[in-house]
Amino acid sequence: MNSVKAAFLAGAAALALSACSDGGGQEQAQAPAQPPAPAAPQIVASSSPLAQAIDRAAFSAQPLPPDAHRAMLIRAQVLLSRAHFSPGVIDGADGENLMNAVAAFERARGLPEDGRLDAEVWALLVRDTRPVVTDYVITEADVAGPFTEEIPSDYEEMAELDALGFTSPREALAEKFHMDESLLAALNPGADFSVAGTRIVVAAPGPETLPAPVTLVEVDKSRNQVRAYGADGALLASYPATVGSSDMPTPDGEWAVNLVAYDPHWNYDPDKLNFGDKSAGKLDIKPGPNNPVGAVWIDLTKETYGIHGAPEPRLVGKTASHGCVRLTNWDARQLGGAVKKGTRVVFTGSERPAKAKI
Repeated sequence: MNSVKAAFLAGAAALALSACSDGGGQEQAQAPAQPPAPAAPQIVASSSPLAQAIDRAAFSAQPLPPDAHRAMLIRAQVLLSRAHFSPGVIDGADGENLMNAVAAFERARGLPEDGRLDAEVWALLVRDTRPVVTDYVITEADVAGPFTEEIPSDYEEMAELDALGFTSPREALAEKFHMDESLLAALNPGADFSVAGTRIVVAAPGPETLPAPVTLVEVDKSRNQVRAYGADGALLASYPATVGSSDMPTPDGEWAVNLVAYDPHWNYDPDKLNFGDKSAGKLDIKPGPNNPVGAVWIDLTKETYGIHGAPEPRLVGKTASHGCVRLTNWDARQLGGAVKKGTRVVFTGSERPAKAKI
């Protein structure tokens, strides 16, 4: 996505859309403080047979039955996430996001970088012997909402809503544990996610913070990946990313972080758009995880551009934006907590031909 104006009013971040549906541009020096990360559940082995199959999953270079293959991929995704090489949404599916996470892990560990989940990569990952899935008891807070039953696609209808919250407790729980909703449902057949006290099986992806400050962010447009480096040049983390297309490109060159805003408004300004309904007029889209820019906005010194969250985590890395850089909400939150004003942001590579999706 390709431009938005950030206005921070009454302690809340308001983003005014320009050529991208994302955001950027600082009006005031202060942004809302980072909200505390949700407490991770204690990681304990689950008695669920489905969970036990995942925790026992082993690598095989030979074809596996579908259930065993999916269990292996779930275990790999969680372990990569714990190591700060995010596969994006944990879904037990193979694909480019997983391949790129493996490649970044290999780079950080000094291995040949081919992106293949092989015996050598697996042996390093499973040095973490803790369960990768665990039991969790749904709390009153998990089901309290408020929820937004339906998120409209029309911006004028969006602007009429008081917030763009989760649509259901199931969606909220899936995001809390970095999971695809379908995987959460598959691991908990028959569970009612709207009832506090219900015991469910969830992924245990690990801490929400990085082990050191980030001094350089690389946006690799060719690989649809953001990589974060520490002061010593070490690769600290990687994240799948949605970037622009050849028609609506993401910036080139070197820029810097301007500020980080949490729970941003999105100010739709048709005078600054290269898409959308010009007759709608200016609109204030309220905050929430299903806001078009997600739950976090990392403003860049390149005017009207930023790195931000996403309302549909399963699509990150699989579509194109209008120029800005989109991460899952949890990855944007982790990166946002490790950068500061002045952190370098370098754009490398080139976009692929693709149709942009907001």
